[in-house]
Amino acid sequence: MNDPFTREFWDAVDHLISTSEIIIDRPKSTSHPRFPHVIYPLDYGYLAGTSSMDESGVDVWRGSLPCKTADALIVTIDLMKRDSEIKLLIGLTDEEKERVLDFHNDSRYMKGILINRY
Repeated sequence: MNDPFTREFWDAVDHLISTSEIIIDRPKSTSHPRFPHVIYPLDYGYLAGTSSMDESGVDVWRGSLPCKTADALIVTIDLMKRDSEIKLLIGLTDEEKERVLDFHNDSRYMKGILINRY
């Protein structure tokens, strides 16, 4: 992480998180509102007061660790919606990261890659 652009990127992510309220609108083990067979493996929500490609808040996954910074993100491509997004991963264990990555690759219409901070 010696690249100054990489440091500045993650500093900006940390700033966005620290200055926003995390809203969990899809708690762990609940169903997707339009696709009831899709169950969220962890708390999923967004950062209040932010905007993303889908014109809602920046998406976040919140795990079981107490930290308040993102140590990874997932970039997704949704072929049905024909869009892309990033999902900030806050407080996830390695196992939780794998579960979320699997969640975003469980359909032929959505694909995601995990980008770790460190």
